[in-house]
Amino acid sequence: MSRFDETFINPKPILGMLHLAGEGPTAKRVQAEEEARIMAGEGVDGLVVENYFGDAEDVERVLERLCGLDLGTRIGINVLRDNVRAFALARQFPVSFIQIDSVAGHLPLEEDTPFAADLAARRDSVSALLLGGVRFKYQPVLSGRPEEDDVRIGASRCDGLVVTSDATGQPTDMDKVTRFRTATGGTVPLLIGAGLTETNAAEQLAHADGAVVGSWFKHDHKDTGRVEATHVARLMRAVREARHAA
Repeated sequence: MSRFDETFINPKPILGMLHLAGEGPTAKRVQAEEEARIMAGEGVDGLVVENYFGDAEDVERVLERLCGLDLGTRIGINVLRDNVRAFALARQFPVSFIQIDSVAGHLPLEEDTPFAADLAARRDSVSALLLGGVRFKYQPVLSGRPEEDDVRIGASRCDGLVVTSDATGQPTDMDKVTRFRTATGGTVPLLIGAGLTETNAAEQLAHADGAVVGSWFKHDHKDTGRVEATHVARLMRAVREARHAA
C-alpha cells in the first residue's frame, strides 16, 4: 500500500480548496472555518489551505484554528510562491500533505538541479505527502525536455501528481491524464487539479485517482465565491457513485 493510500481512507479522495477570501485576517479565518466545516460535513477527504486570496500568515492562522478542531478530514497546505514556508508550516502543524504547483519542467536545467536537491531535502524533513504539478496551469515550461521526461522526473519527486489543463475551472484533458499515466507507468497517483463537476466526475475519476476541487464548490462556481453546501453535496454524491462503479 502506498503512502497516498495510507493517508486517504476512501478511494479517489476529493481535496477541497480553502482560498482564504475575506476582508482582513479575522474574516479570512472565520470564512475558512465555515467552509472547512461545510466540506468536511459533506465527506470531502482533505482540505487544502491555500493563500490564493491571502498570504502565508493567513495560512498559519487558519491552520492553527483547523488543527484544533476535530473535522474528521485530512488537512493540507499550498503556500503559493513560497515552498520554504510551506515545508516550515508542515513541520509546525500536523498537516497530512503539501501541494506544490510545479515540481518539474518549470525551470531551465541550470536552475532545476539545485531546485531538485533543495526539494528532496525539505521533503525528507516532513512526514506529509507531497503532491506536485507538472505542466500545471499558469506555470511556465522552461526545461527544454519532452513532456514525458518532465512527468517521470516530477513523479520521482513527489507522492502524487496533480494534473490540470490551462486554466482554473477548465476541465482537465483526459488525454493529458492518459499521457501522464503512460509516462509514469502507474507508479504514482494522478489527481485531477481543475474542472471536476458532478457531470463529469464519473468519466474523470475513471481515469484518475482523486481530485482537487475549488471553484465548483463555490455558490457561483467562481473562485471569488463562497463555498455552497448544496454544491459540495451534489459533487460528493457523484463521487460516491463513481467510487462504487470503480
